[in-house]
Amino acid sequence: MHAFDVLGDPVRRRILELLADGELSSGEVTAVIQHEHGISQPAVSQHLKVLREHGFATVRAQGTRRFYVVDPAPLREVDQWLDRFRGFWEQRLDALSVEIARGKRERRARDTNPTES
Repeated sequence: MHAFDVLGDPVRRRILELLADGELSSGEVTAVIQHEHGISQPAVSQHLKVLREHGFATVRAQGTRRFYVVDPAPLREVDQWLDRFRGFWEQRLDALSVEIARGKRERRARDTNPTES
C-alpha cells in the first residue's frame, strides 16, 4: 500500500491528527473516532493496524493497554514527494503576501491621513 493510499482514508488521517498531539491509548483514539465517525471499535482497531503496519504509527504496550504515537518517517517521505510540487503554490502564496502587505499599507495610509481619502 502506498503512503497516499494509507493517508487517503479520512479516518486514518484523523487518527494521525490526534496522535500528532502526543501519545494516546487505543481506547482514547477509539472514543474520539467512534464519536466523530460512528464506526465500531474493531473498525478503529483495523485503521490503527494499517497505520502501524505501514509505519505511520508505533505502539507501546503497557499491561493490557496499547499506546500509539506518530512515526514521522513515512510523513517525511510524503513531504519529500510533495516538495517538487511546492513551487506551484508557494509562488501564489508569495503573491498573496505581497497583496496583503499592500492592502495593509494602504489602510495605514488612509487611517493616518483620513482627509486625503
